[in-house]
Amino acid sequence: VPGSLVVTWTTFNKTESKVEYGFEGGRLFEMSAEGDATVFVDSGEEKRKMFIHRVTLTGLKPAATYVYHCGSDEGWSDIFSFTALNSSSSFSPRFALYGDLGNENPQSLARLQKETQLGMYDVVLHIGDFAYDMHEDNARIGDEFMRQIQSIAAYVPYMTCPGNHEATYNFSNYRNRFSMPGQTESLWYSWNLGSAHIISFSTEVYFYMEYGMDLIFKQYNWLKEDLEEANKPENRAIRPWIITMGHRPMYCSDDDQDDCTKFDSWVRVGRKDIKPPAPGLEDLFYHYGVDVELWAHEHTYERLWPVYGDKVYNGSKEQPYVNPKAPVHIITGSAGCRERTDRFNPNPKEWSAFRSTDYGYSRMQVVNATHIYLEQVSDDQYGKVIDNVWVVKEKHGLSAWL
Repeated sequence: VPGSLVVTWTTFNKTESKVEYGFEGGRLFEMSAEGDATVFVDSGEEKRKMFIHRVTLTGLKPAATYVYHCGSDEGWSDIFSFTALNSSSSFSPRFALYGDLGNENPQSLARLQKETQLGMYDVVLHIGDFAYDMHEDNARIGDEFMRQIQSIAAYVPYMTCPGNHEATYNFSNYRNRFSMPGQTESLWYSWNLGSAHIISFSTEVYFYMEYGMDLIFKQYNWLKEDLEEANKPENRAIRPWIITMGHRPMYCSDDDQDDCTKFDSWVRVGRKDIKPPAPGLEDLFYHYGVDVELWAHEHTYERLWPVYGDKVYNGSKEQPYVNPKAPVHIITGSAGCRERTDRFNPNPKEWSAFRSTDYGYSRMQVVNATHIYLEQVSDDQYGKVIDNVWVVKEKHGLSAWL
């Protein structure tokens, strides 16, 4: 809902759920909102119990900065601030994006904390794999990780999708700790910002059959409906860019025998080994003119040439990303975790345009209806931008490929 924001926090005893807030420079805490808490019992041996509070702030003025704290008369958080998202389709939002950020060796965290507090980002996209792992030590690692990201996530919307490291106990730590839009416990959802329609989904439905094979089909049908709606001429005119985020990439040139290194990943082509066969997502995304696909999982950074069906479809030799004839894929999974970075295959396929094993993260700005800017920051090289690209499209949708 435009003009609304959900504040989420955890306590270990039962308290009220209140957020007190006010305009920056105005009277402190002159407004207040109440929400509720749900009990989350971790499935580890200790069956640790926590209360997860959610309060929705509504009627926020676009682009206004608010100061707030959350808690109850039993105790309050520190004071934080946030700027309400601008609901205009001519807004040019700035994103930090990455996956695979752990509690141990979170190499990019300090830089991201500082840049967020400097006001460099409007939104953070965390593309799966949190904490390594949230359920460990009876979910204390999850608590510790949430405290680590608080200095980012308390200031800007922290948008997520599930990764393979969240799978334990049927993704219960992920589903309880995050509050994404829609009614799917943060597993898949979409939202609009500036001239973009952003879709977050779970690649994990293809891998964890024990949690329900029907999830593949449920998500696929939801994606199809969502893409159909986004492609209605009146919607695509206002938000021409369609950007997806999912954890495990369709393509990659790493050397670690992951699904994408075999070149026909389940996420891309589906699963023919189950009954009924499950459809992959590459054809669906291509058919509905998805422009940019963001991934993580591989602990590296890789930018691809526009690719579809394992073939390169550059806009032209001189300007491959100007009116490209297929979606642009970016893999950004080297934020920092205890598993370190991955190695690359020395002989990548033609679609691999740029690769780096440096720790780091990506930035994206949806500048306007025709231009998106992407760049990669190396934390190993003290914040140096090691790669950047402009994706330029004068038209969007299936007809743009033809």
